[in-house]
Parts: sequence; structure tokens; C-alpha cells
Amino acid sequence: MTITNAMRLLKQAGIEFDTSEYEVDESDLSGVHAAEMLGIDPDCMFKTLVARGDRKGLSVFCIPVAEELDLKKCAAVTGDKKIEMIHVKELLGLTGYVRGGCSPVGMKKKYPTWIDETATLFDRIYVSAGQRGQQLILSPDDLARYTDAAFADLTRL
Repeated sequence: MTITNAMRLLKQAGIEFDTSEYEVDESDLSGVHAAEMLGIDPDCMFKTLVARGDRKGLSVFCIPVAEELDLKKCAAVTGDKKIEMIHVKELLGLTGYVRGGCSPVGMKKKYPTWIDETATLFDRIYVSAGQRGQQLILSPDDLARYTDAAFADLTRL
């Protein structure tokens, strides 16, 4: 297993975490597929999405892999009137991460971050370790504390 920047940062901060690894299937980079590969409930695996608001700029959202982001709810929590997902081609330049390996930990810049409130239902959640095929497993509270994130209702019903 490769030690990622996200892992190094959490270790330096004294945050307890475990890791998990799965074989990447380039034909299916979905989080649901990753959860299946790890044999875990997709509700406890969170994908990291980046969106741009008309007033506040970039924001990061962590939601369960099987769910869809509700852009109206996201605009409400960020204070934007309108918010839209960034283009995949912008992801690497803005975050330092590629699609399927975007972690809320260790982005190039610190962006306002929100974690879907369902994360609090679990003692530990899975998020990308910053590389395809690698996951961090940590407490949602520790993740929120490290990223200065708030919990909010972010998904479509």
C-alpha cells in the first residue's frame, strides 16, 4: 500500500485511522462498486465532490457513495444562490486529486467542507485516501474536526 499525503497529514495531526485497499476497475470508478469490492455497506462509504457557488466559490461535500448531491441544499448551507459541480477536468488542478481518488484530506487549498449528516450514524466511515483503490477509515467527528467541516443534509430524497 502506498502511503498517501492524506495519510501522512492525518498521522501528523495524531488522528487515528485505518486503511483499506481494493483493486481498481477502470471501467467502473463508482463508489458503490468500490464498496462492493471491499464488502462494506455503501452507506458508510463517502465520496468527495467539489462544487462552485456563485457567491462563495469552491466548496467540498462528502456524501454516501450511493446518493446524489442536492445542489439546492448545498447552496443553502454555503450561502450561495446557485451552485454547480466543477468539471472533472478541473479537479486535479484545484484539489491535487483525480476522479475516483479525491479525498477531503490534503487538498491543494483548504475549501469550506460539509459532510452529510448520515455520517454521524456510524462510528467510522470510509473516504478516499487520495488515490484510487485506497480508503481511509476514521471517525466522522475526527474527519470533521480535521477538515473544519460541518454536518448537514446534503442529498436528494
